[in-house]
Amino acid sequence: MASLHSISMTTLNNLSCNHQFHRTSLVGFSRSFQHLGISSNAPDLSSRSSSIPTNLTLSRALSQNSGNTEISRPSKVQELNVYELNELDRDSPKILKNAMSLTFGLGDLVPFTNKLYTGDLKKCVGITAGLCVVIEHVPEKNGDRYEATYSFYFGEYGHLSVQGPYLTYEDSFLAITGGTGIFEGAYGQVKLQQLVFPTKLFYTFYLKGIAGDLPAELTGTPVPPSKDVKPAAEAKSLEPNGVISSFTS
Repeated sequence: MASLHSISMTTLNNLSCNHQFHRTSLVGFSRSFQHLGISSNAPDLSSRSSSIPTNLTLSRALSQNSGNTEISRPSKVQELNVYELNELDRDSPKILKNAMSLTFGLGDLVPFTNKLYTGDLKKCVGITAGLCVVIEHVPEKNGDRYEATYSFYFGEYGHLSVQGPYLTYEDSFLAITGGTGIFEGAYGQVKLQQLVFPTKLFYTFYLKGIAGDLPAELTGTPVPPSKDVKPAAEAKSLEPNGVISSFTS
């Protein structure tokens, strides 16, 4: 009996210690919420007579914090124009058929990479690289709808990534999902204009979130987009005065 009594007392003591530990933890948790100015549905374990501030809920606090983060991001809009040209020198694009049809169908894949030039067509800046997934063939518009995910590489300046719809029969707007280098923190949207499918495209980036101004060599006056545009000879032949520093090839 003494042994059983000893075991029972030990068990009760452990339960009591565990209860006190959990109570202390909850008090600390509750106080942490009070320091943040966030109300909690849990009772105030530190004092029965004190009340928890009710001026701010958790969801409102998170919302306000998100708003403050958004405000801190540069909101200045900077335009950047580039041409994407398929010069048949990169073995691109590839067509990987998944749909059981002669025309494009849902699930067909088109990986690609093309040359990238400044808007004034005076310099080659790098390449594009990405993947288009066919969503549907649109016979009444003699075109296709893709979901596109790809990047624009600007040598030492960094790169921009985009995602969204690519329509071969009308202008498209894609989301800017981020970037590196001078484009770190970039967001906004980019307008895609199909000039000649699939070899000539013109883009206008509406960039937000960039800390500094874009380099002058990337922002020359763009050549008006048309199916007849061509890069400068020195840019196409990749001469030193026709490329940016450490351009992506």
